[in-house]
Amino acid sequence: MLDLALRMVFCALLCSISARASGCPLRCECSEAAHTVKCVSKDLRSVPSGIPGYTRNLFITGNQISRIGPESFKGLDNITTLSLSNNRITKVESQTFSGLRSLRSLDLSSNQLAVINPEAFTVPGHTLRELNLSRALYNHSSFMNLAVSLRWSTLGEIRTLDLSGNRLIYLPSHTFSYLGGLRRLILANNSLVALHNGTFSGLDSLEQLDLTLNALRTVQEEGLAELASLPPGVRLLLGENPWTCICGMEPFAAWLNSSQGHVGDAEGLVCAFPSDMRNTSLLRLAAGQAGAGGDGVELGCHRVGEGADLALQTSYVFLGIVLGFVGLVFLLVLYLNRQGIKKRINDMREACTEMLEGYHYHYEHDSDPRLSQVSTTADI
Repeated sequence: MLDLALRMVFCALLCSISARASGCPLRCECSEAAHTVKCVSKDLRSVPSGIPGYTRNLFITGNQISRIGPESFKGLDNITTLSLSNNRITKVESQTFSGLRSLRSLDLSSNQLAVINPEAFTVPGHTLRELNLSRALYNHSSFMNLAVSLRWSTLGEIRTLDLSGNRLIYLPSHTFSYLGGLRRLILANNSLVALHNGTFSGLDSLEQLDLTLNALRTVQEEGLAELASLPPGVRLLLGENPWTCICGMEPFAAWLNSSQGHVGDAEGLVCAFPSDMRNTSLLRLAAGQAGAGGDGVELGCHRVGEGADLALQTSYVFLGIVLGFVGLVFLLVLYLNRQGIKKRINDMREACTEMLEGYHYHYEHDSDPRLSQVSTTADI
């Protein structure tokens, strides 16, 4: 038994020495035939050195790497696919990927990116085509850093950008303006509540926009204008949002009815609120507003308006009654206290009279010169 254990240890050491001799980093798996190196869940604290030059596909995932910089990938000109997901990376320094001249796909998903240098994603030759940042941003400040980096880095030829699962609430205008070659933008599983003017400006080559699993309750006129500005033929995905089917939903329902060819999941869009409209198709709302009859559903906004006017009139009547009652109470109080009020008025009048007489006496005394002479003689 002991002999078997020694043999196993010897074989493991031999394999390790063989791997090191062939240029494979410690704790990594290398395949020269597949041009692939994998360093998966090895508790690495940094990108390992000694990665073979033949590597085209590099997978360093599930480790404890906190930062990456330009020194992390020196001499790896042949890498086309780089996966750095789930490494707890918090900082991406300037020119980190500038040495990867053949890089086409970069996966930084499931990290905690807090600091992103403006030139973090600069890749020579504009070779990068796919950038996966799903569940990668630490907070909203990280997204603002990313927005600056998207402007300054050489990403004009990128085709796919995945920003899903980042708890995004708001997208600033012109965030993607410098991604003219972008064809697929994934914003699913965030917390977007509205679409604003200029959000998707500059995306002249866009083919698919994924807005599923957000917090969109409706799309206002500003958002509808933004969607209308997208390139012809773009495919929209809007499912799994909490659509609220109340008054004000009509413009979006009408737009949806006229844009079914562009909304890939239009038939699956249903109301989430109010409860009596839950699971009602938004297309049925559109048909009801258009007066198509049949299976259409009307929101009944005109009836709601009439009810609101009636409620307002009732409120005014009630307010008048309350004010009238208050006035009667006030008059009753005055009547019950008429004697006391009269006495107070007389007392105030007498006090004012005495005060005025005193002022009048002093004025006459000061203005009569004879009285002044008498006073002077008396002093002598």
